[in-house]
Amino acid sequence: MINLTKAAMISAVLVLGACSNATDWNDTNAVDLNGAGSAVAGSPQDPTSPAHFQQVVGDRIFFAVDQSTLSSEAQLILQAQANWLLANTDYSATIEGHADEQGTREYNIALGARRATAVREYLVQRGIPGSRLSTVSYGKERPVEICSDEACYSKNRRSVTVLTSGLTG
Repeated sequence: MINLTKAAMISAVLVLGACSNATDWNDTNAVDLNGAGSAVAGSPQDPTSPAHFQQVVGDRIFFAVDQSTLSSEAQLILQAQANWLLANTDYSATIEGHADEQGTREYNIALGARRATAVREYLVQRGIPGSRLSTVSYGKERPVEICSDEACYSKNRRSVTVLTSGLTG
């Protein structure tokens, strides 16, 4: 048993020692598999892709309880959305308004509509033509989380900007 322990420790030292000599590796030996340092088209690294919009820019913002006013954090995300939409004029967007499960269906449909309208107005004020933006309210009908506590409610009080292409004329 003592010999097995010694052998394991010696092996570990040898392995770690082999890894510690980084001077033999040179970053100039790296191979660019994408070609010329460019991002793969359609990937989140491609700044013109819907995946980039959704994952890097951010396709959703969140609201406080019973509110449709835009927080400063929401405005930062919406400004980034506006910049992306200005640079990528082949895309239009549908702005979805959502609410948590509290309240009546009718109240939440109206609240979702106010949230979607607030986002649309912000984007129009930032130079996005209104003809490229539509709104829809789902109220509490499309939750991303289902439970009866604030952790879920807060994820459902949102607006999501969904890109569509080919609708700009």
